[in-house]
Amino acid sequence: MTAESYAAADNRPKQFLRTEEGAVNMHSPDMDCPFDFTPRPPYPASMEVLHAPWRIQYILSPKPPASDVSLFSRIAQSNDDVAHHVIVRDRTCFAMLNAYPYNGGHLMVIPYKQVADLAELTDQELTDLMRLTKRCQAALRAVMKPDGFNVGFNLGRAAGAGIAEHLHLHIVPRWSGDTNFMAVLGGTSVVPQALTELAAQLRDALKATDQPVA
Repeated sequence: MTAESYAAADNRPKQFLRTEEGAVNMHSPDMDCPFDFTPRPPYPASMEVLHAPWRIQYILSPKPPASDVSLFSRIAQSNDDVAHHVIVRDRTCFAMLNAYPYNGGHLMVIPYKQVADLAELTDQELTDLMRLTKRCQAALRAVMKPDGFNVGFNLGRAAGAGIAEHLHLHIVPRWSGDTNFMAVLGGTSVVPQALTELAAQLRDALKATDQPVA
């Protein structure tokens, strides 16, 4: 069947591809492939990209040699919470500011136990992790007043985990319009506060929700 006879015989609802020149009938003989689907655009029109060009410092910085002890385990064992931007410690987990944030106030909640997957945590450890996440989110809301949050895990290298051997939960505050190109075009960082100053403010906010360690 030729493309012309295919189009003439086809009485199905027509699909269209929106282009800069206008709507194109996907079943038109002018299209190379008059099939029963709409080609996908090169990127999702509704997808937002959070630009964080300062993270190139982390990407290009020299990495420590391979070790059985993760970076997070070394920070957990350290007594210098200020230097490492640790803002709170709980029974089985702690929270710290990301030194190379995707956005201002980017926190990580981390179990003391070095594991790569949630299945390796006990029910109590999982509960503690989520309770501390809730407290950290409340502190961020009180201090920074964001419009929303991205909260979640990257488990495994394929999922984008930078320290895959030690799982950690990200809490990223979001503001309307924070996906702009200001940092790229203007050379201005969209992380306005120094990490040390912000960590101190969050510690103060978390003290209001301190819970006794059982």
